[in-house]
Amino acid sequence: MSLRALEVLKGCDQVFAEFYTSKLIDSNVDELSRLIGKEVRVLERVDVEEGEEVIEAARSRKVAFVTAGDTMAATTHVDMRLRAMEEGISTSLVHGVSIFTACASAFGLQPYKFGRTITLPFPEKKFLPASPYEKILENKKRGLHSLVLLDIREAEGRFMSASEGVQWLLDAEKRLGGGLMQADSLVCAAARVGSPTEKLVAGYAAEVVKMDLGPPLHTLVVPGKLHFMEAEALVKMAGAPPEIIKE
Repeated sequence: MSLRALEVLKGCDQVFAEFYTSKLIDSNVDELSRLIGKEVRVLERVDVEEGEEVIEAARSRKVAFVTAGDTMAATTHVDMRLRAMEEGISTSLVHGVSIFTACASAFGLQPYKFGRTITLPFPEKKFLPASPYEKILENKKRGLHSLVLLDIREAEGRFMSASEGVQWLLDAEKRLGGGLMQADSLVCAAARVGSPTEKLVAGYAAEVVKMDLGPPLHTLVVPGKLHFMEAEALVKMAGAPPEIIKE
């Protein structure tokens, strides 16, 4: 968390937070509360998306709303800011570090070579969409890398692991047969990006699917066409097979 963010939180009358879109890594709400010297009230998804508690508090007090990552990235929180503006409530945004850029940087991949970001949902009996597979395949055909976010069920304490994500793609390959993910396909897996316990691996799907990268959050990258420097970075920084440099 940046110094500016800490200063803002310390100067607020009330602090709300949500961690259903992401989670704090190497920290927790109690530590954040002690750091800023005030209670942090954690809201559920329904409270944020349908409730008025944050807006109601902001009508008469200086309020902060905290998330992990970059607050407006891949969330519906822009709706909250718009609602506040419609009520004449002044707002400002303190940007955080987003997985959208941090993951690419960690692996030494070029951010402008990424295509559309994809999220893999937990498999359900009546919900197993083909669209995530198809979008990654589309990126791959264009030579673009795919940032693959993994499902979070914070209320249930469920966070999809990198291994589960690779298995999701291997299973989708069996169903759909587009040629995206074979046993010898290169895939990158990251855990707890930006934390002191960050772990990065790059290898063939048959190997990565067996790996335990430890606690969440995990993220995958399915590489497209690699620049020689990107390939070297994956070998030296994430343990990718050396032969990818020659490809």
